[in-house]
Amino acid sequence: MKEIIILPADTYTVVNKTVIKDLDRKLITMLYQPIIGYSATSLYFTLVDDLDKRELMSDDLTHHHLMSTMQLKLDEIIIARKKLEAVGLLKTYYKKDHVNHYIYLLYSPMSANEFLNHPVLNIVLYNNLGKKEYDRIVDFFKIPKISLKEYEDISSNFSSVFTSVSGNVLIENENIQKENKNKIELTDKIDFNLLISSIPSTMVHAKCFNEETKELINALAYTYDIDDMNMQGLVRNSINEKGLIDKVELRKNARNFYQFENDGKLPTFVYSKQPDYLKTPMGDNSKWAKMVYTFESVHPYDFLRSKYKTGEPSLRDLKLIESLLVDQKMTPGVVNVLIAYVLKINNQKLSKNYIDTIAGQWKRLNIETVEEAMRISEKEHKKLKKQFESKTKSSAIVSHSKQPRKEELPDWFDKELKNEEMSEQDVKELDEILNSIDQSIASFK
Repeated sequence: MKEIIILPADTYTVVNKTVIKDLDRKLITMLYQPIIGYSATSLYFTLVDDLDKRELMSDDLTHHHLMSTMQLKLDEIIIARKKLEAVGLLKTYYKKDHVNHYIYLLYSPMSANEFLNHPVLNIVLYNNLGKKEYDRIVDFFKIPKISLKEYEDISSNFSSVFTSVSGNVLIENENIQKENKNKIELTDKIDFNLLISSIPSTMVHAKCFNEETKELINALAYTYDIDDMNMQGLVRNSINEKGLIDKVELRKNARNFYQFENDGKLPTFVYSKQPDYLKTPMGDNSKWAKMVYTFESVHPYDFLRSKYKTGEPSLRDLKLIESLLVDQKMTPGVVNVLIAYVLKINNQKLSKNYIDTIAGQWKRLNIETVEEAMRISEKEHKKLKKQFESKTKSSAIVSHSKQPRKEELPDWFDKELKNEEMSEQDVKELDEILNSIDQSIASFK
């Protein structure tokens, strides 16, 4: 996806591609907000409020207007915009000029029925809210069941009420407002040529793999992280006697497969990398800056995987990282620093109690940026080291021959590091780190 630098002076126009109803506000607040967050929800409603009286199109406005109205930084607004795009509520178009111009197309939210049966959004909502709150929302949107067994349908049809007579020529109307929903787009995860060829043609109907079914298979593969080989088995087990895929059965099989592999848990989704507004500005060529860039640019799962020379990280380690991102709601870059720090000073072991203690302290201190995490870990370690050395000195008579163990520290534990220009060797070493991470990421995709 092309990244464009937006300036406060850049203009935008909001175009309403749908009909926004009162119920839509409830749908977005109750169903979408637990996934995309308050800022993205607020941005959607702010763009709606930018529309004219007929709710069709806005005037040309600047992004500074958005910043002032929402009281958010521009980087935060961009992240909120991307979240709206990701869930299908917004599409963005861009035209380069002396002052760049953007068009924001607004779309309706899914109906409660569509959302609560969506293979991705429904799972994320459940995990973000928890069972009790999720059940409350489902109950809110449920239609009361009324038995009509003892009733007779006496409704009139159109032809019994109205009669056709000659009249004026019919005029076809175009471009009339209607409710429009934008599809959620996912990167293709399944090789359908491989999948279809692996199943004997005698087992399936000619219309088995239509577009709707393919979209469901790909969404389930994305949601439950299912590869081609495992998906083949799940699809085979979901084919009914007519040679078609039973979509309900496929959903159930995919969910059961994931829960079996993950101790009964369901997946969740988090913002994948350090948010742009929490990143350090580019331009610094020091060794410190290169390390900051590394921590900011990689997802914690991929960073952890890069530490394994062969094979994948243990399920326990991956769950520990997931807990930091989902339960503790730590930013990805900060989690990377925590991983690097603990592995370095704890003999390459990720101790849950140790990590939870540090994570709790960082959350209380509101540590959000990579540099803050690097500085606080340096400060805390030096304090603990000083206490240890003081304690060792006081017991020197008892253990005179024992020397205090020298802790192996991360590379950033150096006051002058940030001010030093990188040598050729430094550049080579850090390029090797980045390359090893990139290769690790590629090997697991």
